[in-house]
Amino acid sequence: MWSSRIDTTTSAGKLVLGIFASLAEFERDLISERTKAGLASARARGRKGGAPFKMTAAKVRLAMAAMGQKETKVADLCSELGVTRQTLYRHVAPNGTLRKDGSRVVEGGKNRKPQGKKP
Repeated sequence: MWSSRIDTTTSAGKLVLGIFASLAEFERDLISERTKAGLASARARGRKGGAPFKMTAAKVRLAMAAMGQKETKVADLCSELGVTRQTLYRHVAPNGTLRKDGSRVVEGGKNRKPQGKKP
């Protein structure tokens, strides 16, 4: 390991620090390019990535029927379905009607928009 320090007050020290910074930036760009290429390759092979959706069409239908009844306890329903309260309410309204994400699941489409940075 290098035990001497880089003196950034001298011209040589500033040069060495600048070279290290450039190498670090270059490595970061390489990692980014490789990651993007790997994701594109996986998409071309039919792989999508990400965690599977928790809500299925059957779970949405069960939630709709249960939420339509006043005696339903939301915490118990969430526990039975294996979803969070937020996920339940994103798919089914408190009165048991279907919401936008719930209709996507029942119709067989995606139940949420993909998250992440835009290219």
